[in-house]
Amino acid sequence: MSESLVVCNVDEDLVKKLKSFRFRKETTNAAIIMKIDKEKQQVVLEEEYEDISPEDLQDELPERQPRFIVYSYKYVHDDNRVSYPLCFIFSSPVGCKPEQQMMYAGSKNELVKKGELTKVFEIRNTEDLTEEWLRDKLGFFR
Repeated sequence: MSESLVVCNVDEDLVKKLKSFRFRKETTNAAIIMKIDKEKQQVVLEEEYEDISPEDLQDELPERQPRFIVYSYKYVHDDNRVSYPLCFIFSSPVGCKPEQQMMYAGSKNELVKKGELTKVFEIRNTEDLTEEWLRDKLGFFR
């Protein structure tokens, strides 16, 4: 039942941006931060970043408001192969308004589906978003 519940739709321009982001040619870390426009009941683009570390990305996230992040991360494997996994991170900090948390939680699955995202993570504290945390999470996808 909850799988089919859609609280907010995903902006069509954002869906196109996510698809082109998946096939970007740059070899640096990059991020797309998305928020919910309450008036439109829609997930929209908030900001885009090129060449941004997980720690710098952490500084761009609001401490008391949820956000969705799609992060293209340059991952160097133990055998020196390089891949660029697309990570979906749902930032839902402790202390958010319950109404906001519900809107974001209820919109997450639709965004993951529309963006065709498979590496889905959640953080409850923006300070948790570090290179070490991300490498640890991606370790499960070897």
